[in-house]
Amino acid sequence: MTEMPVETVRAPRSAAAFRAIGTLFRIGREMTREPLGFAGCIVLAIIIIVAALASVIAPYPPNVQSLGEVLQPPSWAHWAGTDEFGRDILSRLMFGAQITIRTVFSVCIIIGPIGLAIGVIAGFFGGRIDAVLMRATDIVLSFPALVLALGFAAAMGAGLNTAVIAISLTSWPPIARLARAEALVVRRTDYVAAARLYGASRMRLLFLYIAPMCIPSVIVRLTLNMATITLTAASLGFLGLGAQPPAPEWGAMIASGRKFMLDYWWVAVMPGIAILLTSLAFNIIGDAMRDILDPRYDRS
Repeated sequence: MTEMPVETVRAPRSAAAFRAIGTLFRIGREMTREPLGFAGCIVLAIIIIVAALASVIAPYPPNVQSLGEVLQPPSWAHWAGTDEFGRDILSRLMFGAQITIRTVFSVCIIIGPIGLAIGVIAGFFGGRIDAVLMRATDIVLSFPALVLALGFAAAMGAGLNTAVIAISLTSWPPIARLARAEALVVRRTDYVAAARLYGASRMRLLFLYIAPMCIPSVIVRLTLNMATITLTAASLGFLGLGAQPPAPEWGAMIASGRKFMLDYWWVAVMPGIAILLTSLAFNIIGDAMRDILDPRYDRS
């Protein structure tokens, strides 16, 4: 009996990897042809660059007080005005972008693998494993995400790391449900059946053949979730459960400026605009990516 060539045995796994990578490249290529999605990418890129270079391009240190320039309106000296301590709001927004971007990506790094693993395991094994994992997911989904995050943050204590953990604990269920739905479809494909005939173990099928095919859809869902994560992080900061003063967190900046809104609107409006632009950019990019991956999507 002749041995089966190694290349033949590895073909299904290679097909899964190449299809997943090809899908990601197609998303990037089609994004350049989607004007609105491309504009969202540009806005998000600008925000990330500003956050990365804040210490270089910010006109003033974020926490230096100037009591002689308290509550100054927007001007050439202070493009976004100053707050009640005379701090430059534009500089604080730039440094606050670091906090927001770090929070969003930290949460995504946590919930992406967790949601993917839970969903793929549930969809692949089915039966009692699927029932237990999905009922746990449904329990978390039954609570409003913001209320649950507030409860976790209040229980663990205020702070940026606490906010990341609290948001992560409430944001993984949609990822898990999507990954499960994808796994239910992928496990019936021909290349998975071929890999099973070649003697691939369950763990090999799960993590080398099925999980890679679920990654593009999970990335799209994560992109859509980034807007919600941004708003949730700002809400925690507004309520004093996120980054603590004097850190220039956008939600905390709105909270400190709300008592001056009637007479000094820029103190609260400027960080609100920053939150709006960031969440809008994430939403636009996510919608464009979802359209690109839709089977009915046609560029011709």
